[in-house]
Amino acid sequence: MDVVESRLCLQLHGLPSLGDIPLARLFHEHGSAAKIWASPAQNWGMHGVDNEAVRAAISIQESGPSAANSEQIDWQLSRLLEIGGRVISITDPHYPCLLHTIYDPPPILYARGEIELLQQAQLGIVGSRKGSPFGVRAARGLSADIVRAQLHVCSGLAMGIDYAAHRGALDAGGKTIAVMASGLDITYPARHRSIAEEIVGSGCLLTEFPPGCKPLQYRFPKRNRIISGLSLGILVVEAALRSGSLITARTAMEQGREVFALPWSIFHPEGQGCLGLIRQGVKMVQDIEDILEELGPLFRCQRELRDSGSPDSAAAIGSEAKLNPTAKQVLCLIGSESVNVDQIAEHSELDVSAVLSALSDLEVEQLIARCDSGYIRL
Repeated sequence: MDVVESRLCLQLHGLPSLGDIPLARLFHEHGSAAKIWASPAQNWGMHGVDNEAVRAAISIQESGPSAANSEQIDWQLSRLLEIGGRVISITDPHYPCLLHTIYDPPPILYARGEIELLQQAQLGIVGSRKGSPFGVRAARGLSADIVRAQLHVCSGLAMGIDYAAHRGALDAGGKTIAVMASGLDITYPARHRSIAEEIVGSGCLLTEFPPGCKPLQYRFPKRNRIISGLSLGILVVEAALRSGSLITARTAMEQGREVFALPWSIFHPEGQGCLGLIRQGVKMVQDIEDILEELGPLFRCQRELRDSGSPDSAAAIGSEAKLNPTAKQVLCLIGSESVNVDQIAEHSELDVSAVLSALSDLEVEQLIARCDSGYIRL
């Protein structure tokens, strides 16, 4: 971790009334926290930074290390170093690419664990904190199936369904990402400290809140948009008609993510939210195949190359390196189960003619093969 850059990120995060969107604009304009602070704060207003934040920034620039909040920033940085945390700004190469696409991506993230997972395909699982025995069993079982399909599970570390989702992924030998509504140094609920440490060893803890931030109520909806923003889709296992899980589902829809829900009895109050989602057209899920069928190759393309140490695999890697961007995009959508031209065009948003050209190139490189119902990856 770049300690200097991390401290400057924390200092930006400590400015009063500096919103996510203006801060993200500053990062995109300048590239790093160091370059933001090197620019005149008087000019930040053109990026939407309000007057209070500008005045505070000017004061810090004039005061230097003796700025009023320097002790708090030093404490936050020491806490991050102590727990092995890391700062990821929106211009950092490790920033999750899917999260870039939402309306209000957090400009700064804090993470512990395997940060490489943030770039990989995952399914978000959410549900009631008062998960029923059936809901808990379903969440654990589906999470295990998801990681066996070579995906990661993303959830919110809460009681009930969230815990079951993380537990199922870990027990199946998979990876899981827990998005927190507090700083990395405050596990909520406290009883989940043990599984949080497990996740650090086999997954990643992630938050947009700096160390010391408590899990206040307004932070949970903000946390939920990250769960959906990181994920290719959201599975709502169990939810009442008025619940945070439905907020996550609605946010996922607004972000263009797929949403899935389990069917429930009309007499189960904690399942009424799922039934409502299904009435709205969300796909009903009975097993993992319902999810894989809907998202198809976008999930299956995340598997590792078979026999990665073999000469054939080395040749395949070399062939892939020579591909043009369109062919690489199409190759990522082809897995071990056949997909046809129309499916590839739909998921890639490419013209059919471009897809056909790319498929021809991939066949020449012997990276895919044609079958009766479409194409499969070799």
